[in-house]
Amino acid sequence: MNTIAPDWLWYFFVASVLAALFVDFVVLRKQGAREVSTGAAIRWSLVWVALSLAFNVLFWWAVKDSTGDVQLANTKALEFLTGYLIEKSLAVDNIFVFLMIFTYFAVPPAHQKRVLMIGIIGAIVLRTGMILLGGWLIAQFHWVLYLFGAFLLATGLKMWWAAGKEPDLESNPALRLLRRVLPVSRDFDGEKFFTVQNGRRIATPLLMVVALVGITDVIFAVDSIPAIFAITDDPFIVLTSNIFAILGLRAMYFLLAAMAAKFHLLSYGLAVILVFIGSKMLLIDLVKIPVLLSLGVVVAILAITMIWSVRTAPRLKATPG
Repeated sequence: MNTIAPDWLWYFFVASVLAALFVDFVVLRKQGAREVSTGAAIRWSLVWVALSLAFNVLFWWAVKDSTGDVQLANTKALEFLTGYLIEKSLAVDNIFVFLMIFTYFAVPPAHQKRVLMIGIIGAIVLRTGMILLGGWLIAQFHWVLYLFGAFLLATGLKMWWAAGKEPDLESNPALRLLRRVLPVSRDFDGEKFFTVQNGRRIATPLLMVVALVGITDVIFAVDSIPAIFAITDDPFIVLTSNIFAILGLRAMYFLLAAMAAKFHLLSYGLAVILVFIGSKMLLIDLVKIPVLLSLGVVVAILAITMIWSVRTAPRLKATPG
């Protein structure tokens, strides 16, 4: 693979991800059936962001040390930061879909943690394979970038059109197919995926939730991975920025779930980001947009959308006393 990262940094990255997953599992076990408080979600979100930024500093030092080129190290570290921010912002839309699924199935908050953890592990495995494949395709066939760009452009326009509309999970084809294939119980049985009713082993609603979360991971991976390839074609940067954005997904979910209404316009901002990135990929051989400018555009779009969302957030009417 054509990458600037030294071999030892690959090993360090893999060890870091395994250690992070182990810590997350330990924390999850200690929390037990307790709900995750907003305070805890904020603290863990900050921890994951800090770890990601610390890895970027290490990456910058490794590039500088192996090449002796400070300017190159700055550029590569900036590519990581831009890719990480793009993935983190697109993960927000992913989280809102998770929230919709959990609400539809009335999943108790205590059970949501296990589903999210399974989703994170599945997303890491899935995206690693897709990124390595995507990197190979781009290296062999440059025109694949144009396909990625057109796909992101179309996805952004579709997201803009769908923003603000209430999704209809009942008509979701994946859910309807799952219900035809698997008999499902009406009630949850703790955190079990299968239960026994009338002497027959059937699935619980929690299994349906896990399946839908997995399908959502696939859909969003197809959307988000090409977006990073618009920033860099280095598989190491694409993979690491993507995975580090995913690692904090569980904490970020419980943080955003408590304030989803305040960011009701965020989907519009994400749609604009996808259109911008898709256009950049389509023009890649005509216009070279600096990474710093791309980062600035993404940050500006997110900031404007979030501020606008907060200023226009629906306010609950006071209940007459």
